[in-house]
Amino acid sequence: MKRKREGEEGMDIVWQTPANPPHPQDYVFRNGIRFVRPYYFEFIAHVKNRWAGKTIVDLFAEEFKGRPYEYYVSAVKCGRIQVDGEMVPVSYVVRPSQKISHFLHRHEPPVMACDVLILQKEPDVLTICKPASVPVHPCGQYRKNTVVGILQAEHGLAPLFPVHRLDRLVSGLLILARSAAKADIFRQQIEAGLVHKQYIAKVVGEFPEDELIVDANIDYNAREGRSTAEVRDSAKGKAASTKFTRISTNGTQSIVLCEPITGRTHQIRVHLQYSGHPIANDMLYISEQTVDRSVKGLSADRSARISDVSLTPNFDEVLNACEANSNEDFIIDPMCTNCPNLEPKGYDGNEEGLWLHCFCYSGPGWTYECPYPDWAKLS
Repeated sequence: MKRKREGEEGMDIVWQTPANPPHPQDYVFRNGIRFVRPYYFEFIAHVKNRWAGKTIVDLFAEEFKGRPYEYYVSAVKCGRIQVDGEMVPVSYVVRPSQKISHFLHRHEPPVMACDVLILQKEPDVLTICKPASVPVHPCGQYRKNTVVGILQAEHGLAPLFPVHRLDRLVSGLLILARSAAKADIFRQQIEAGLVHKQYIAKVVGEFPEDELIVDANIDYNAREGRSTAEVRDSAKGKAASTKFTRISTNGTQSIVLCEPITGRTHQIRVHLQYSGHPIANDMLYISEQTVDRSVKGLSADRSARISDVSLTPNFDEVLNACEANSNEDFIIDPMCTNCPNLEPKGYDGNEEGLWLHCFCYSGPGWTYECPYPDWAKLS
């Protein structure tokens, strides 16, 4: 951690870096939601070639649009944005490879307050049941509110190396290697096609009784945060194949076994949509309005990545919130564009976990399983 005094009153601020581990007291629980107490954090980047020649303020305003222009001007003037460890004027022009530090008051998006259940704990492997809404590892705005962060804070388990991916809104089996060497063994088996993956999903309608194999390319649009399925001989997307088998149905919805043969972004979700039976609560792929939702940043998958850039902090509101939040013991920062709230602006609090659950991974000489979720039973 770094200590820095700033402001006329010389407030002593402790700046965290990725090297600082999360602790149990970092979390706040309210109404079934897990929040992270806001904390001061140093983001570090190095100037890319395409950034060179821009002023430090223009660089941040154009590349990091989560905060208003005026915030970046103030941050440079007071030293919360530095170049090579030094304060610079707002007119400073950056050069390639220079180190840029952004010291900010970090607010992480909340997740559902479900326990991260440890299934098996072996000398070189840990398996857990990942709750929906919790990302696997630090990414974007998430650092402490991740599976890796929670396991370190609540169980002292580190380092951990996730063996495979699970989307943030997907639940179920997650395998974590406890060494880089073991992770590499799993990686080689997955790349060689030696690992069999099984999921279950609750989908719309009466799924066909016979086994269904969907072969359709997956084309992922990072800007919209969603994928589309393309015909197999299309030049768009990457080849993808998934096998589906109906487990049960009540005529309105069906429980389906999903066995992805390849591993593309949102593959199961998109292939189920392509089959005419999307996951029954997957608003990113079930609704005709999903494109509009994703552009606005309101889809479940992107809700926590978009901030309202038009809002600047209301300082009267910030000061009035100090007393309201004092029992949660976190600092209200007068420069922060997210204070006085625990969560960042732009968070859509109405999301829920997808009805998609990983329950089994198997490979040469090993099998790991996870119990079915409650929604897997049809009435």
